[in-house]
Amino acid sequence: MRLRSPSMSELHAFATAARLGSFTRAAEALCVTQGAISRAIARLESHFGQPLLHRNAHRLTLTDAGRSFLDAVAGPLAAIESASTAMLDQDRQHQLTLSAVPTLASVWLVPRLPDFHRRHPDIQLNFVPYRRDEDFSGATPDAAILAGEDGQWPGWQVDYVIGREMVPVCHPDRARARHAAGLWQSPAELMEEPLLYHTTAPANWQNWLRASGVPDAAPPLAKGFDQVSILIQAVKADMGVAVLQRCLVHDALEAGQIIAPFDLPVSLRRGYFLCSRREKRNHAALSAFREWLLAAAATDISPANSIAKQ
Repeated sequence: MRLRSPSMSELHAFATAARLGSFTRAAEALCVTQGAISRAIARLESHFGQPLLHRNAHRLTLTDAGRSFLDAVAGPLAAIESASTAMLDQDRQHQLTLSAVPTLASVWLVPRLPDFHRRHPDIQLNFVPYRRDEDFSGATPDAAILAGEDGQWPGWQVDYVIGREMVPVCHPDRARARHAAGLWQSPAELMEEPLLYHTTAPANWQNWLRASGVPDAAPPLAKGFDQVSILIQAVKADMGVAVLQRCLVHDALEAGQIIAPFDLPVSLRRGYFLCSRREKRNHAALSAFREWLLAAAATDISPANSIAKQ
């Protein structure tokens, strides 16, 4: 029997380009070149003898024929992909491919991974590059630790991990000097200090102060840094006071390298979440990693190093 259906690669190229509205984004999702996507769709249109997509400078749109065809093949393609994933997962129950926000990975996650490997020596954990807009459209990763808020990823398996708890930090000498002078009796007094901040989250100071009982806080920010690691080094160099996620400064606090002048139970909305497709929920390696990760995060909610502990 002569087959009349096109190839799977052509179907996936068409469906992904239609969903994302871009050859470039489709190529990134499928881990191929933009030219490969363009050629696959051109072959598909030649096969059917009619255009399926309108090309313009801003976004791809479906023709009437393209919409009808996509409606017919989207479900079967998803079913084939899901079945293929399940079959492959049977051989990968002891392998886990993960991506993670680089800051959390380097500062918090990686130093704790030896404990995971001791507990689960049979699980092979591999990291792939982090994508801020991860949608699990490609073959990897199995799961990703992403920054965001509750409800941001409907339809996924999502677990809050850590990162909502915020704390101001400074050099120990600065804290002791202000304490000895009778200052820093309330969080509002921190606004008299050079306020250091992360350039992607300049509102953290205002949000923290308002949650700490300073309702009309309009803090004058001093110096901004685009990497948390550099911001922490600036605090260690006594350049000022910063407000950061507790998990990112936990080890420095425990080591006494920095101090929390006000260790208040302040939580903001954003945090780090372990995300995966729902069909991965029974993946053995992912289940073991999820259980370990949430337990590791739970141990980091103890009070930070503060003036009262000195």
